[in-house]
Amino acid sequence: MKFCTVVNCMDGRVQLPVIQYLQQRFDVRYVDSITEAGPTLILAKRNNDALVQGILERVRISMERHNSVGIAVVGHQDCAGNPAPYKDQLTHIEDSVWFLRSQYEGAKVIGLWVDGDWRVHEVVGDAEESG
Repeated sequence: MKFCTVVNCMDGRVQLPVIQYLQQRFDVRYVDSITEAGPTLILAKRNNDALVQGILERVRISMERHNSVGIAVVGHQDCAGNPAPYKDQLTHIEDSVWFLRSQYEGAKVIGLWVDGDWRVHEVVGDAEESG
């Protein structure tokens, strides 16, 4: 059994497209889902330590117990938890990816954007694959 991990928005509209994308992207059967309202804002700004630590603990469990092969962090259009403009959300995704990479050294971490048609776009690739 192969797993990957996603830190995704709780918005139900993005769940299925993201899961399907990640099953192909990481060649896995299962996707461990960690959801919050606006997780990219939470991880980028890190103003709420309890939320940040909760996300990190759940990612750690997925990485250690399910041997997750990769982590994705997701932002999306029309996000109630992070209503920032598109450009700001892309910055939040990038900052979240870098933060997760700093916490889980050596892990493959990517950033995804889900557009208004619920299509998934990889906006930050894995450093090892691109370097």
